[in-house]
Amino acid sequence: MSTEKAALRGWTRAQTRLGKAAARPVVCYGLLSSLTGIGQIWCVAVILAHALTGWRTGAATGAFPVWPFVLFPALALTRALLTIRMDISAARAGIIARRRLRASVLASVLTGGPALLRRTSSGALAMTVVDRIEALDGFFGHWIPASTLWIATPLAILVPVGLVQPRAALVLGLCGLVVPVGQALFGIGAAVASRNQFLAMTRLQSRFLDRVRGIATIVLAGRAEDETRKLAQAAEELRVRTMKVLRVAFLSSATIDCAMVTALILLAIMEGRIALSMQAQGFAPGFEHSVTAGLFALLVVPEFFAPLRALALAYQDRAHAQGAASAILDLPEARAVPAPDGARTVQAHGIMLAFDNVSFTWDPARGPALQHISFTVPAGETLVLAGASGSGKSTIMELLLGFIEPDEGRILLNGAPLATIVPDALSRMVSWIGQRPVLFAGTLRDNILFARPDADEESLNAAIRSASVDTFLKDLPDGLETRIGEGGFGLSGGQAQRIAIARAYLKNTPVLLLDEPTAHLDPATEKNVFESLQRLAVGRTVVLATHSAVAHLFKGRRIDLQHGQIINRQGASRA
Repeated sequence: MSTEKAALRGWTRAQTRLGKAAARPVVCYGLLSSLTGIGQIWCVAVILAHALTGWRTGAATGAFPVWPFVLFPALALTRALLTIRMDISAARAGIIARRRLRASVLASVLTGGPALLRRTSSGALAMTVVDRIEALDGFFGHWIPASTLWIATPLAILVPVGLVQPRAALVLGLCGLVVPVGQALFGIGAAVASRNQFLAMTRLQSRFLDRVRGIATIVLAGRAEDETRKLAQAAEELRVRTMKVLRVAFLSSATIDCAMVTALILLAIMEGRIALSMQAQGFAPGFEHSVTAGLFALLVVPEFFAPLRALALAYQDRAHAQGAASAILDLPEARAVPAPDGARTVQAHGIMLAFDNVSFTWDPARGPALQHISFTVPAGETLVLAGASGSGKSTIMELLLGFIEPDEGRILLNGAPLATIVPDALSRMVSWIGQRPVLFAGTLRDNILFARPDADEESLNAAIRSASVDTFLKDLPDGLETRIGEGGFGLSGGQAQRIAIARAYLKNTPVLLLDEPTAHLDPATEKNVFESLQRLAVGRTVVLATHSAVAHLFKGRRIDLQHGQIINRQGASRA
């Protein structure tokens, strides 16, 4: 637990350093706004003191001053403009920070790839990328400026107060020192409550998203009422934890209210004694100035505690940031490596793939997924990986895609270690077709062009013909403009797989990875899809993971896997 807390504190400090540059304008505008407010308070104190002393003495003490009536609206307009600029700067600071963090988190998610879903649900990832990053807006726009203003502004206010009424400045300073102590006490509870609230929110969102995706299974299994009850329990847990956060926030605000009320009472008593003493002396010449100073000291109390109240409100933003950090720190670190020299030649004359004594373990308790795997696939040739489910075929695919890294050994592309190849360069070299193609809600045209959005119509039509998409396109109501649902809803398994093959044709990469591409198809459709894949494989380096009997259509090398080990080779050499 101490390690986790240290990591959270380190992340918070690092983000604070990164956000301070964007927060400087907010601090400057906030400080100027408070000083402008001090000027307004002095104008009000002068007007009230002149009116009160003139009434108390029973005679006018000279012409009523005009300058406060002119200066006050000018300062009010100035303060309004400064507040507007401060809010704009705060919003800009939040936008800059969220854009930077979201790019970083997305890079981490892409680095982890599909392997990340083995330990984190898609709902939790979606919440991290969207909701938790959005929740950090207050941390950068409010907390970071408030963490400076709560010291700078009260000190700046104490200077003029000390010049006109030193004892009032002492009272304000002592009462102000009580606030940070109370904030520290309640802040610990706020951070814990906020993290628990984020956890409850993540559970609710993840459960809801997963249940919506599996709604057909839930209904057919007769578990709709059970799942509804569990969702209600998750929502109730979120409500309870949200109320705890609010409870701590109210207690934190009460600390400031108590300190401010105490300061007002002490100042009122002190200034009242001074006024009574001067009244007993028969309204000495300095009576009006004394009343002005006393009123100024009383009226300045809310302004003095305003930045402390802003800090208390922003403390909740800091707690939210620590709650979000716990999810962000769980993501893998995004890799940013320079392009290696070897990457310049990988597309010259095809790509040779090689595994050199590769081992990998998902979970030590379950044993290694791959053990000392070595093979070579020459450029333009095909390697068939055969074996039962759990033999390690998909693990080899994820290693080749760069989503995971081997515990031992090396993976080479034309002699260049895979770990040194820039992800963008690897993406341009590799096409992948899995068991269930990922199709997005939209038109068929958009789904095919996803592989290469800038492709011309001629290239698109060539990919459609090569993948035999045209065989069923004429039966659809709007042809290529036919809209499908998420996951290919509205298409058969074979049709969806042909869309994925058309994507691969359009992308036209030298390496083709096929991971059980016909696992869920009937024999006739499977044979047709394999024929399309066979045409796609011509001239490419292909790795096919399958246990289908139709795999004999692919001529080439073959490796039989069992429990993560090679048990048989047919034409496949070692690396």
